[in-house]
Amino acid sequence: MNALALLGWIALWAALLAILVVFLSPGYTILFVPFLLYSFYRAFLQLSVLPAVFRMRRVLRAYPWRLYSDAPHGLADRPDVVGRQNGWFEFPNPARPEELLPVVFPRHWGVGWWNRRMAPRAKPELKTQIGVVWFAGDPRFIGVIAAPASDESTPRRFRFLNQQTGSDGGRSVAERGATAEDIERRHRAGVRTARP
Repeated sequence: MNALALLGWIALWAALLAILVVFLSPGYTILFVPFLLYSFYRAFLQLSVLPAVFRMRRVLRAYPWRLYSDAPHGLADRPDVVGRQNGWFEFPNPARPEELLPVVFPRHWGVGWWNRRMAPRAKPELKTQIGVVWFAGDPRFIGVIAAPASDESTPRRFRFLNQQTGSDGGRSVAERGATAEDIERRHRAGVRTARP
């Protein structure tokens, strides 16, 4: 879908430029410049999203989707998380299901939809949109989160979640119960930063 959007914005930019140059007089330039600039800007944004899309694809190939109801989440900074935080969710540790591990949105870009629903003062109808979430990944390393569609049959609004508790006095991957198979799967998903 992102590739189609990229091609669409590029085609729109080219079509607007062709219409302006071929069919219209120079007086119409002032009317077309905002649309040309906006379509160029959107094409650039779509191009910058493609690396994240390919990373998500690697994670989704390595880990299956799982549905979680009422997963704990919040916007406040957690003291056990290192680095920037733009909201967090907690999911069970696969090795110890009773232990919940926080994973955070590593970037602010693109999480506005999630933040509006995670806010403490969000309206109940907004909060219910993330009452059930799709998660693919391992909360000890990385994951992709998605909100369900209105019929809850498919995921949408994909975003990365990272584990950021291991580098500054946090527990190592082995202390969280990761086996050699888990670490190999992590490498297949494209994660290379956590300590073994």
